[in-house]
Amino acid sequence: MSDRPIDSAIWSARDTRATARRLATVHEAALTGEPPPHTAPDAPRAVIGESWRRVLTSGLDPDGEHTQHPLSVAELEHRRQRSQLAAVLPVLNEGLLATADAAQQIMVVTDAEGRVLWREGSAPVRRMADRLGFDKGADWTEGAVGTNAIGTALVARRPVLVHSAEHFVRSHHQWTCAAAPLHDPRDGRLLGTVDISGPAPTFHPTTLALVSAVARLAEGELRGRHHRSLERLRSSAAPMLARLGGRALAVDPNGWVAGVTGLTPPDRVALPKAPEAGPLWLPRYGRCALEPLPGGWLVRVGGPEPEAGPNRVLLDVSGRDGSTVTVSGPAGSWSHELTPRHAELLFVLAAHPQGRSAAELAEDLFGDGSRTVTVRAELSRLRRHLGSVLAHRPYRFADGVEVELRLPPVSGHLLPQSLAPAVAAARQG
Repeated sequence: MSDRPIDSAIWSARDTRATARRLATVHEAALTGEPPPHTAPDAPRAVIGESWRRVLTSGLDPDGEHTQHPLSVAELEHRRQRSQLAAVLPVLNEGLLATADAAQQIMVVTDAEGRVLWREGSAPVRRMADRLGFDKGADWTEGAVGTNAIGTALVARRPVLVHSAEHFVRSHHQWTCAAAPLHDPRDGRLLGTVDISGPAPTFHPTTLALVSAVARLAEGELRGRHHRSLERLRSSAAPMLARLGGRALAVDPNGWVAGVTGLTPPDRVALPKAPEAGPLWLPRYGRCALEPLPGGWLVRVGGPEPEAGPNRVLLDVSGRDGSTVTVSGPAGSWSHELTPRHAELLFVLAAHPQGRSAAELAEDLFGDGSRTVTVRAELSRLRRHLGSVLAHRPYRFADGVEVELRLPPVSGHLLPQSLAPAVAAARQG
């Protein structure tokens, strides 16, 4: 079956029951180890086949009882309050909820860890979902419930439809679900997913396109909120910046820059995860001082340098939902969430302490040694965050910096969304 955006090959079958039976045959062949008929019309789509292979590797039982361990009420509420998606619930509800309810489906919003934060829609379908444990606080990742639109979209980082027996777990074969990932428009960080699920006969070919479009609207709302917030901070900080001598920046709590004086304005400053007023070391500017502002921080650049710069880096690629780099030194430590591409780059550099040329990195990431311009541009962006931690000629972690690489317990789970040849080779052990 082809991997078309709306998956019209599924809808084209006049008899949906016959379609489900054919999908079940492909599913059975995959579980028994028989080579699926990749040239046949009903061969598993690429996104489904890749997901089945991941789930088979994890040892999940397609016929077993998958007991859920939902979040506590307190933890669920904490995650809801912390999630940026709470701000765009009205957009998601307006775009999807009425359609879902009328079509006997439910709308589900999860966080980046696949935990169900909100669930609304048809009451009878919610009761059906309850019997599967598909309720608020549930874990709907591939590792917990096998191939499904939410968990697979979190790994594939793109909209996914999973129909009937394309689900890995047989108890889910009566369902169809379509999910789209939601990203932070500022830096591309994965925030969660929005999903429409319901009984397989309720499937419609426009469902995935609708979910994808509403997800983009929600991301647009987040982008607008960010711009309005920076504008408010810029207005309040402008008089103070105008009076200051030297170099300073006004930044929001996440380090996004609203105003500067005496400096070329960057997009963002790498603040610690829990910044506090007082002296600190920043990778781009060295010794600085942090002062609170309404809605953000004033960063005064300058002052005596600490005795030494950063001396330790922890690169954590052990999670399936994101990667971080933590830099430590005499002035303290700070962490930075990495884009998928930057996680790949730092993983390769950590695996090659002697360093890599631009051509070697292009081969590692793209399988094409000629793509050096792309590699240099990405490394330039990385150096804005990591500063003296990275060296070049060849590209490597700087001398004297201790690097710790934290990997997932199963090598096959390393950076699951990555297509980089170097990462694929590392997954094979």
